[in-house]
Amino acid sequence: MPDLTMGETEKIIRAGLAEAQKMGVKISIAVVDANGNLMGMMRMDGARFISADICQGKARASAWMQDTSAALQQRAQGSIIMQALITREAGKFLPSQGAVPIRKGGAVVGAVGVSGAAAQQDEDISKAGIAAIA
Repeated sequence: MPDLTMGETEKIIRAGLAEAQKMGVKISIAVVDANGNLMGMMRMDGARFISADICQGKARASAWMQDTSAALQQRAQGSIIMQALITREAGKFLPSQGAVPIRKGGAVVGAVGVSGAAAQQDEDISKAGIAAIA
């Protein structure tokens, strides 16, 4: 199974930060591996402090469930299992729009999560990061 590299992580983060700057928003961006372990994270100057934790929770949810966090947000509504995961993980699993899985050869090797802008902007920044390694 392919792995996500540190070099790819750096490219994703740099591209995401560049996209956020173009949009004029202050965000935090996190990249996790397929198991949800943090590969890299940056919080822009002026981004809210809590965005650093939120972006990691979004990325982890996306990696674990192998889906966008926007799709997970919809699935979580009314789902006892998803609510149990949210509670069990105490903020480390956040199915809230702004994260996208990273795929290599069809396999999920990680995810990118962003927090600090509007939900759709967070997701767009995540996608811009992934595009840097496509």
